[in-house]
Amino acid sequence: MNLSTARVLLTGAAGGIGGAIAAELLGRGATVLLVDMNEGALRRFVASEPKASADRVEVFPANLTRAEDRARLAEFAKTWRGGINVLINNAGVSHFRLLEDQPAEEVDLALAVNLQAPIHLCRLLLPHLRRQPEAHILNTGSVFGGIGYAAYSVYSATKFAMRGFSEALRRELADTGVTVHYLAPRATRTGINTAAVESMNAELGVAMDTPPVVARAACAMLEEGTLEAVVGWPEKFFVRLNALLPRLVDGSLRRQLPVIRRHAVAGTPVPVTTLQTTRTPT
Repeated sequence: MNLSTARVLLTGAAGGIGGAIAAELLGRGATVLLVDMNEGALRRFVASEPKASADRVEVFPANLTRAEDRARLAEFAKTWRGGINVLINNAGVSHFRLLEDQPAEEVDLALAVNLQAPIHLCRLLLPHLRRQPEAHILNTGSVFGGIGYAAYSVYSATKFAMRGFSEALRRELADTGVTVHYLAPRATRTGINTAAVESMNAELGVAMDTPPVVARAACAMLEEGTLEAVVGWPEKFFVRLNALLPRLVDGSLRRQLPVIRRHAVAGTPVPVTTLQTTRTPT
């Protein structure tokens, strides 16, 4: 796809990866509709763009966990600048927790943001996208959508589901002009990571990309027509290995488990009812 002809709806646009994707798209000539709950951050991004780029961007504040916000967004996107021809489902949340320590509200939020919202947006916009001469859906997943990882069980579940959804939808639309892509970044330096995550990754020697690395990969997928991509090495190898020999990967990750548990527990907030009697682990 020639990105100078792209009219992109980008969710999670106020985040680290989202902002980087927006900047990269604008730099390649695309027109971008920025969607996020944080209207202030969206407007600051637009204000920071050169005038030439700012003329090709617009903001749409929305809470994508709400059906009414998704419906408003879909209706707007169908007519905005002639109607979008690219949907990038990038919005996401991540909680670094042992499952037994994870509040039910976090589980529900992860399912709503990471899985339900992008599925519903695809459903709402597909009739419009099918009418375009060429259209693309790019779903941002994670390397944890190919490798289940301790203390990320719920996050992994949502990303495994998005990978499966993307594959199934791609096959469902195989005889149409809509192409479905799935991008799986590895650990990335954004505000979504807590200090505990940063500390664990440093101890385990986990490489972390900057958001522009992921943004360039996303744009390259659209330009080159790549259907699936994992960002980073050796993560790309381990995803393939996990698909073929999961028990071998089990053994490797089990050796990391004491480190993961220690950092996950250290990063778990203390319940308000115990603050006076329980000291936060360090």
